[in-house]
Amino acid sequence: MSQKITEFFEQLEQHVDPERLEGIDATYRFDVGEDGSWRVEIADCKVRIEESTEDADCVVRASTETFEKIVRGKQNPATAVMLGKLKIEGDMTLALKLKQLF
Repeated sequence: MSQKITEFFEQLEQHVDPERLEGIDATYRFDVGEDGSWRVEIADCKVRIEESTEDADCVVRASTETFEKIVRGKQNPATAVMLGKLKIEGDMTLALKLKQLF
């Protein structure tokens, strides 16, 4: 398991601006290669993150390598989607909000 991926999700809550969460009530699941799945729940301007494969409104799937590149700013998420390296299922409008949220 990539320590970088685990650290990203462990620290994500600290990097979210609560003001940007206003009016959002949604769940996301990030399936990251063999490293696992994390579920991000947004409600009442708060974020809750847990390692989980539970259903979510928007599911984002990527290999560990692709996800790490996106997190480091070395891969544009839109380009990754067009190249088939990043797959999104569920509510696409929620996927488009990810950049502004995090």
